Amino acid sequence: MRKVMVAKTAGFCFGVRRAVEKVYEQVKEGKHPIYTYGPIIHNETVVEDLEKKGVQVIQTRHELEELTEGTVVIRSHGVEKEIYDRILQKNLNLIDATCPYVKKIHKIVERESQKGSKIVIIGNPEHPEVQGIKGWSKTPVTVIESEEEAEKFQHSGENQICIVSQTTFNYNKFNKLVEIISKKRYDIIVLNTICSATEERQTEAGKIAAQADCMIVIGGKHSSNTQKLFEICKKECENTYYIQTLDDLDATSLPSMGCVGITAGASTPNNIIEEVQKKCQI
Repeated sequence: MRKVMVAKTAGFCFGVRRAVEKVYEQVKEGKHPIYTYGPIIHNETVVEDLEKKGVQVIQTRHELEELTEGTVVIRSHGVEKEIYDRILQKNLNLIDATCPYVKKIHKIVERESQKGSKIVIIGNPEHPEVQGIKGWSKTPVTVIESEEEAEKFQHSGENQICIVSQTTFNYNKFNKLVEIISKKRYDIIVLNTICSATEERQTEAGKIAAQADCMIVIGGKHSSNTQKLFEICKKECENTYYIQTLDDLDATSLPSMGCVGITAGASTPNNIIEEVQKKCQI
């Protein structure tokens, strides 16, 4: 008989749930027009549902400049300080749904850069959270994602280096990159800003994958934290599949016996996880 194990940490994290709820609150209150700066979360199902309710996504500074009225919700990933300031300058209604963990990084980067520190972000330079964090620094920022980049990193100034992390970065990889930079003997302070929910989710996913004959990771294709979960699970279990919804699941690939493990990224609604779980139990 097939056993199904679902990670307790699978699905919406606190920051994502809070952001999504804030948008639905605006819809319920009839506050129109409503815009989100970027998709509220990296989950197409949720974004499409909000679009049906009249919530529009703006992606660029240019689109923001064209707005003359309405509510702009800043998503959980946060934005650069200049975007934040511009929304207020235009007298638009600002709803800040930035995850508190991300907000904490903004404050650290702003404070440390004001002191003259060189800011280093461990993370994906293309990710909106990292781009937002960069925008709170008063000094030039370096983003490091790989061991090769960490090896090449050089700092010529006398100033201290302040290292922070994207909240959803792989915990073990973060430590490895910090270790490489530390060997260069610069004056550094390291602030591990990976959120505790991300660490717990990654640890639990790895443990389940190690016991499973097949592992299913559910999440949006653009979700950074889901991609990290997939990498972690694939190391432990060769038969690991990355799906967005039940429609992507090939039930014939599941073992008829043994254990199927399921985890999901922070942007995955519970109903999708439940649908996949039921399908695996058949």
